[in-house]
Parts: sequence; C-alpha cells; structure tokens
Amino acid sequence: MSRTWLGRREKGSGRGGDSGRAAGAASSADSPASPASPSSLTSPVTEAARAAAAGAWVPGEVPPGATPLLTIDALGRKCPIPIIMLAAQIRDVPVGGVIAVLADDPAVYTDVPAWCALKSHECVFRADLPSGWAFGVRRGY
Repeated sequence: MSRTWLGRREKGSGRGGDSGRAAGAASSADSPASPASPSSLTSPVTEAARAAAAGAWVPGEVPPGATPLLTIDALGRKCPIPIIMLAAQIRDVPVGGVIAVLADDPAVYTDVPAWCALKSHECVFRADLPSGWAFGVRRGY
C-alpha cells in the first residue's frame, strides 16, 4: 500500500522499492556539470533595471539645482544599510533639498532609485566613482 500526502501518491512508496526511475537512467548528479557561460552570469532583471533607470544618469557631474546639502558616506557598507542611512537622514534636509549618497554595494545601484520611487522622492543624479557610485536624492515631502 502506498502512502499519500494531501491526497497525492508518493512515488517510490509502493512495494518493491521502485524509486520511479528506470534502472539504467542517469541522474543529474551522474552527469558532469557544464561550465557557466559568461552570458548566463548576467541577470536580465538587473540589466533591465539599469536600462530603465538610465534617465537618472548624469556622468560625472551634478545637474544645476541639485547641489547636495548633506552627504551620506555608505562606502563599504552592504545593503540595506545605505538605504537605512538614507531613510534616517532624509528628514534632516528641507523639502526639495538634495542628499548625496556614496555607496559601492552593487545592490545600491538599483535600490536607491527604487526606494526613491517607493517613497515619492526623486533620484536626480547618479555618477560613477572610482569605487562605487554617487546618488543624488531630492526630498519629495
């Protein structure tokens, strides 16, 4: 008699020790793993997010009217710490003021613009640094 779990019959629980696999069939553990190709290491989600956020890109300069009033140095800190630091200090600038966030964690590249959209703030610039990025966030409320 076979066992059932939530009305489903389990394979291999019947008589005779049949595991549901043919005697000579190779499993995935038996076959050698193929090396990862460079294209499989690139996430299409990350690339799509970078392409969608490209409108905020200002290479190497701060746009007029976006001079930061406060700078958060989150270099060397992993997410979500830079976002937590930004959320804690955004109240320290007046509405319409800009905070600069310096960060080098790859997750920050998409997290800061996403957080800005979620919280109704504006990511006014993003610039490459020798190690990481600088983001400008304009307080929305």
